[in-house]
Amino acid sequence: MSSKKENTPWSGRFEDTPSDFIQEFGASLPVDKQLWSEDICGSQAHAAMLHKQGILSAEDLAAINEGLNAIAAEISAGKFTWDIADEDVHMAIEGELTRRIGDAGKRLHTGRSRNDQVATDTRLWARHSSESLIACLERLCEVLEARAQESADVVMPGYTHLQKAQPILLAQHLGAYAQMFKRDIVRMTAAREAADVNVLGSGALAGTPYPLDRKMTAKALGFSRVGENTLDGVSDRDFALDLIYACSVCQMHLSRLCEELILWATEEFGFVTLADSYSTGSSIMPQKKNPDFAELVRGKTGRVYGNLMALFTVMKGLPLAYNKDMQEDKEPLFDSVETTADSIRAVAGMVETLTFNDSTLREAAHGGYMAATDLADYLVGKGMPFRDAHEVVGRIVLMCEKEGKTLQDLSVEDYHRQCDLFETDVLDAVDIDQVVARRA
Repeated sequence: MSSKKENTPWSGRFEDTPSDFIQEFGASLPVDKQLWSEDICGSQAHAAMLHKQGILSAEDLAAINEGLNAIAAEISAGKFTWDIADEDVHMAIEGELTRRIGDAGKRLHTGRSRNDQVATDTRLWARHSSESLIACLERLCEVLEARAQESADVVMPGYTHLQKAQPILLAQHLGAYAQMFKRDIVRMTAAREAADVNVLGSGALAGTPYPLDRKMTAKALGFSRVGENTLDGVSDRDFALDLIYACSVCQMHLSRLCEELILWATEEFGFVTLADSYSTGSSIMPQKKNPDFAELVRGKTGRVYGNLMALFTVMKGLPLAYNKDMQEDKEPLFDSVETTADSIRAVAGMVETLTFNDSTLREAAHGGYMAATDLADYLVGKGMPFRDAHEVVGRIVLMCEKEGKTLQDLSVEDYHRQCDLFETDVLDAVDIDQVVARRA
């Protein structure tokens, strides 16, 4: 059975309405009520423009602004009652406004559609969210760079294939992640730019016969430019995809950093000690200190990836212009931004509070024959072709492995027996601090 509901936005055309179940199934209100602030700002900008264009009276404008301000105050205070029968945030606010101020509330929707209304609201939200994410990333970069400065002289092993490769500075390692997150800021900035377009005035798809001033609403809402095509204005969600993509790449970078923190916190590595406030214990094993929050950030990365694919799939087969499918854009967008912002904050806190075990890092830098390349370069400096030098050093490493020695354990005589080009300065060539210092 369907239930009769009066005064729906389309009640003049229909004799009946969907059942309660179908109304709930089709309602976006539980999700898009998060857009209430953007919706009210958009409505006030639209109303001011309608008045300026002679479409709305001064009395109606005053009533609309007063009513919307009161509703905003109630929502902000948690006193507003949301009704699922209103379907979405737009109708919930407009319906309540009309109940309070009468016909003036009904005139607010002149010259617009929910299609351009929701697109405008979502763009406003995406623009603000991009700015918030940028601020979070800037804070994370500050933390990484501060820890790098503290560790300016700390030597550690650098890896390729997760095998010890060459000694580096801990500061360089941390700086590499700072560079990743700075690129994420560039991507977030581009996502903000993509959202920074005023599409209010596009109507349902074909524009409107009313003499709207779209530049006025753009200025009022802080948009830098106006959309050029009304069909595109209501059907474009590229800006949402751009933001989720930026979140996805950022989560990938966060996950890589967390993976290293998880490895480094193991007894086998022992490079870092995570703060108790960013660790958990075991319900059965009293000795455990688990990097749960680093693991959780790593796990949430798949969730954000899934959101990107979800919206790609929603959009891939849609004809112009608006389709109800596009109601599914908000959950992946909202969730991706919230998840990424929380993950950035968690990682910043972990990095800021962890302890680097400097002596363990330095000791690890002396294993793995990581001065081997410099030893080959030493021979190149004596006139030997690099490929021949590579072979000589390979034999020396093999000898060390069999004898349980490091390159630093060998004497000048040991080196000279392998190649008569080695002289007393060979010990400088394999000194780990000098290996690091020789590199810009």
